[in-house]
Amino acid sequence: MKHLQGKITLVTGATRGLGKGIAIGLGEAGATVYITGRSLDQSNAGEEISGCLQETQAAVESAGGICIPVQVDHSDDQQVRSLFERIQDEQDGKLDLLVNNVYGGVKALKDANGKLFWKLEPSHWDACNHVGLRSHYVASIFAARIMTKKRQGLICTISSWGGMSYFFGAAYGAGKAGCDRLAADMAVELKPYNVTSISVWPGIVGTEYISQMAREMEATNDTAKNTSVISDRYNWETPLLTGRVIAKLAEEPNIIRRTGKVQIVAEIAQQYGLVDQDGNLPASLRSLRFLLPLGLPALRKYSWLIPNLKMPWSLLQLSTLSSPKI
Repeated sequence: MKHLQGKITLVTGATRGLGKGIAIGLGEAGATVYITGRSLDQSNAGEEISGCLQETQAAVESAGGICIPVQVDHSDDQQVRSLFERIQDEQDGKLDLLVNNVYGGVKALKDANGKLFWKLEPSHWDACNHVGLRSHYVASIFAARIMTKKRQGLICTISSWGGMSYFFGAAYGAGKAGCDRLAADMAVELKPYNVTSISVWPGIVGTEYISQMAREMEATNDTAKNTSVISDRYNWETPLLTGRVIAKLAEEPNIIRRTGKVQIVAEIAQQYGLVDQDGNLPASLRSLRFLLPLGLPALRKYSWLIPNLKMPWSLLQLSTLSSPKI
């Protein structure tokens, strides 16, 4: 059923990875999907792992949606302003869903891997958070100007578990914590206008970059690396699962009840009986089904036997999660 038919949606940073999967998930639901990225076609992609808007457009349309690619550099506020002016003009002032996904820090994180923050140049912060946290704020401004006039809409900001626990360094963690706080504080101001703002946490997503990292680990003989969740591809999700979850959330008639909160992809998928691209459903990263085999890799082949029970946040914060504590 095309339950998002007629809905106008925007996914930023959709040439590959999570953005591409989200756009396809919205296309499956019949939405009209605007997508942004710097590369319209492969002629100007020019990166180690390429992707382009035209490829995503073809995938979205094959899934059943309408896709409108717009070449945008999200480091340029004027280009972002023009994007929203175009959507407003073309769609009679309507925008139902914004997915803040664009992120420009992947290469910087890869280059900085294993380095302490004070050993990096200050520009590392901007590489992680300019096209990321800041661009989400800018896009949300223009989306809110459209949505509040209609007194309806949903803003999903893609964040990660890295906002609560150390993953890729100080700049990355601060940016992801900022995404969660941004979503929560925007929710306070948007709620009187019936516009919902949520933070979305995927699990371990097998994007093109993560898949490349796994292949590089496999090529080494490092035992520690080869038992990691990356090289093992343990409990991986595909980008499409996040797309299917956001499409389902966009359908909820009372979505405002979720405003200001973190929504975990695997848990929403379980709630609605959604499955990933391969028909499976990975466990939430706070489920015993994930946590026990994480500590005891021998259990990974038998993880389906472990109860899919979620650990309370309070308990996680005493142990696994290293978020600021009072």
